[in-house]
Amino acid sequence: MTAGTGEIEKAADVLRAGGLVALPTETVYGLGANAEDPAAVARVFQVKGRPPSHPLIIHIAGAEHLDAWVDDVPAAARLPAERFWPGPLTLVLRRGRRVPPEVTGGLETVAVRVPDHPVALALLSTFGGAVAAPSANRFGSVSPTTADHVRTELGDAVDVVLDGGPCRVGVESTIVDATSETLGILRPGGVTREDLEAVLGRALPVPETSRVRVPGQHPSHYAPRAPVVLVAPDRIAAEAALAQDRGRRVGILLPPSVPEEAVKAHAIVAVPASTTAYARGLFGFLRELDEHDCDVILASLPPEERLGAAVANRLRRAAGPRPSH
Repeated sequence: MTAGTGEIEKAADVLRAGGLVALPTETVYGLGANAEDPAAVARVFQVKGRPPSHPLIIHIAGAEHLDAWVDDVPAAARLPAERFWPGPLTLVLRRGRRVPPEVTGGLETVAVRVPDHPVALALLSTFGGAVAAPSANRFGSVSPTTADHVRTELGDAVDVVLDGGPCRVGVESTIVDATSETLGILRPGGVTREDLEAVLGRALPVPETSRVRVPGQHPSHYAPRAPVVLVAPDRIAAEAALAQDRGRRVGILLPPSVPEEAVKAHAIVAVPASTTAYARGLFGFLRELDEHDCDVILASLPPEERLGAAVANRLRRAAGPRPSH
């Protein structure tokens, strides 16, 4: 059951008072604060355990509000905003004076998007401002795609959790550097490179590194408790057997090309053949394997076309080197 009008009005009041609201979007659930309230924004970083140098995305109610929050919008950025908003596309632009530096990690750029979810849009419209919102989970861990994920991970640290049902896209937004007329993809996500290129009529670069700092660039991100190891599909069975011989509880994200009877493991989640369905379910699959107390999770990268590029990006980050404590 999704949040009603009364709950949305209460959540807007909480934002005005400097509180935190977990809100559903089409991508993942966000941990939202009034983007113009530095103290509330600081609380987002505190609750997540997120380094203050990592910028947040601000969410606005429509493309018509963009100029109120940014300093300059190159002509090349107008077209994707008109075509893909509301939707899982984030544009990085010059920060307007209404956006405090606490939101941007001290940068002179700000990441902006219009979420495609009725509850999020109703909240933004009722609130009347912008909401700064990273994913509603501890920094570096698996992103939440249901309200229960948020409640389980953050508990009473969030003042209001708006339930909008399971997220439709399931991976975060595509981030595009729109600070100049030469656009570039900084993070693959819910809007595919192919769709962007079709609208723009030209190829878009996807640089390995970027001068612009944006969310999701940390080497270890979207990570379950169990270490994730990436292996080729034809090596899944052998690697699982080897790990089990060493006494490890093995979880597998089983690619569609590998029959389930060909592998033995502590827990197996069969990956959908559709990359759209895989993207929608990815973070839930990782959480499910964690619930089985796996010691290691084996996964294979999907073909990096369309949404497969976003899934592959999340899996690489999940398998990235973890900070030592």
